[in-house]
Amino acid sequence: MNFDDFCRSEITRLHSEGNYRVFAELERHRGAYPDATRHEDERQSKVTVWCSNDYLGMGQHPAVLSAMHDALDSAGAGAGGTRNISGNTRYHAALEAELADLHGKEAALVFTSGYVANWASLATLASRMPECVVLSDAKNHASMIEGIRHSRAETRIWDHNDLEDLERHLSAIPSGRPKIIAFESVYSMDGDIAPIEGICDLAKRYGALTYLDEVHAVGLYGPRGGGVAEERGLAHRIDVIEGTLGKAYGVMGGYIAASAPIVDFVRSFASGFIFTTALPPSVAAGALAAVQYLKHSDTERQQQRANVARLRARLDAIGLPHLENDSHIVPVIVGDPVKCRYIADLLLDRYGIYIQPINYPTVPKGTERLRITPSPVHSEQDMDRLVAALEELWSTCQIARRPVAAQ
Repeated sequence: MNFDDFCRSEITRLHSEGNYRVFAELERHRGAYPDATRHEDERQSKVTVWCSNDYLGMGQHPAVLSAMHDALDSAGAGAGGTRNISGNTRYHAALEAELADLHGKEAALVFTSGYVANWASLATLASRMPECVVLSDAKNHASMIEGIRHSRAETRIWDHNDLEDLERHLSAIPSGRPKIIAFESVYSMDGDIAPIEGICDLAKRYGALTYLDEVHAVGLYGPRGGGVAEERGLAHRIDVIEGTLGKAYGVMGGYIAASAPIVDFVRSFASGFIFTTALPPSVAAGALAAVQYLKHSDTERQQQRANVARLRARLDAIGLPHLENDSHIVPVIVGDPVKCRYIADLLLDRYGIYIQPINYPTVPKGTERLRITPSPVHSEQDMDRLVAALEELWSTCQIARRPVAAQ
């Protein structure tokens, strides 16, 4: 077999389907977010980023940067190894204590990413509990799916956010078998939010452990940024809360927060934690500063919500189709992979607006979209340029609009 030819043919297929991913080389500038410099060949141009998961701009916040500089000067660059051998620093311990407090749990455990946190935790819990059954929401993130697959536990996929279907599956499992209900709070592509209270009610009725992925909610919802579960007063009913430090907190890393026995169990048995080099102390320090700051400041969250509402109103005014939801994510539906890629390219090349197209397999075919994430630091002028560009491109590409009168 000619391996290079095989790889080329598969890449050619992606191009023909409009699903080939192109990375824009961007350089963010401290204090200037959401503006960045685009590097292309020998040319440079200014762009405005509208699709970042640094939802609140905390990756640029002075408190975060100062904490990272201090830790770098104090402790050096790397952690020195795995947490088990030589990488367990006071920064990691302080961060875990802060995260446990954030969610009202006894303990927390920090991983190198949210993906690893999900993969390692779900794989460990489900594989080591005898005859465990995992009930996974149909739209769970790839990291959750991979963790569940790795566990080799029996898995039942329940219809997305459908409590009746979840109960149908639960009622069919013998009462004595351990069960894990795995779901997300905010689903990142559609922006919809899970019926957390109803899921908790079913978990109690059928004796299941609840595992909630809050990566697109921590920092953004709740009076202290504890996520949707905190906002709805339900955090105490969730057994394991998983979150990220790389989105609203603007740094890097993932974690779980749970009871002390559950956290210690994952810490002791999860290969994805045991054999992975720890986060650098400076990263842990920056994340700690971001979590502490957003526990006490609601300004950024309120400004973000105002910008989200403003953008939705502007899109409604010109009839651009976007999915309705109660979150901060604004998915603008194109419905064609080639046109979605084309619009994104024109936004970048002609208007200096960066929005990465979301195509299959991230979303189902026929639902290709521009996933827009307004932040508190996008200005009125930024929004004027975005809406004007989208309106022009929708006309150029002859994409269907909503009837404005129906809004």
